[in-house]
Amino acid sequence: MLSRRYFFSTLLAICLVIFSFNLAAPAFALGGKLPQVNQAAPEFTLPTNSGNGQVSLSDFRGQWLVVYFYPKDFTSGCTIEARRFQQDLPKYLAKNTQILGISADDVNSHAEFCDSEGLKFPLLADTDGKVSKAYGSWMSFISARHSFIIDPKGVLRETFVKVNPAIHSKEVFSRLQELQANG
Repeated sequence: MLSRRYFFSTLLAICLVIFSFNLAAPAFALGGKLPQVNQAAPEFTLPTNSGNGQVSLSDFRGQWLVVYFYPKDFTSGCTIEARRFQQDLPKYLAKNTQILGISADDVNSHAEFCDSEGLKFPLLADTDGKVSKAYGSWMSFISARHSFIIDPKGVLRETFVKVNPAIHSKEVFSRLQELQANG
């Protein structure tokens, strides 16, 4: 029979191996396997609270795109992040860049969230998590807080997985300017 000490030591060693594997593999994030930078971004079509009712990645060919995944409408971090993107929206638009927010909330929740926060960019409803999974941003029943910059040809150019909602829009905008200046 195994002693408790041996059992817990073995369990700890297994956890450390799994944890260090995840640190050594930069293509993985908390929400799963991330799409590769400098490859075509995963295609999607999702319902939205604005416009004609659906938005596809291909609708934005010819302009830059920031796609940010977030856990839930009306929560504190998600509200701060959305407000910052809205605050910076004129700067993004001046750089030929659109912003899309994606979460597992439904279209009605997104409409209420946009109305209450004055958001002028589309929020997309990924209620089954398929798009979040394709972007490595799915955590059982919510989207992880990840963001992506996609160029006018639909190529993924940057990934953000460690996101501070209060300063994230400024970080994304700064990186967008670098990417646009370099190519």
